[in-house]
Amino acid sequence: MENIVPLAIWAALILMGLGLVAQVIFGLRNLTYGKISPVSMLIVVLPGLLMVVLGFTTGSWAEAGVTTVLVMFALTAVALLLSGLRNMFTF
Repeated sequence: MENIVPLAIWAALILMGLGLVAQVIFGLRNLTYGKISPVSMLIVVLPGLLMVVLGFTTGSWAEAGVTTVLVMFALTAVALLLSGLRNMFTF
């Protein structure tokens, strides 16, 4: 039983990697075909980019992950506030 666990972990990591590669390929394909706008693609990619940049600039990937979550929470709160203000003053 103990020999199955490392194989299961590797299988899960490989499947996650293949899924991520497929998402990148099909995302770029849809971007080139004009099915999605570059702004929406940037919104989807922003947490990953922020995580990578913070991971290499800070000393710890755990600290980078927590900082990424906090920055994304703050950006979400600002976006909701601005959206609410825009809808409040639009007649």
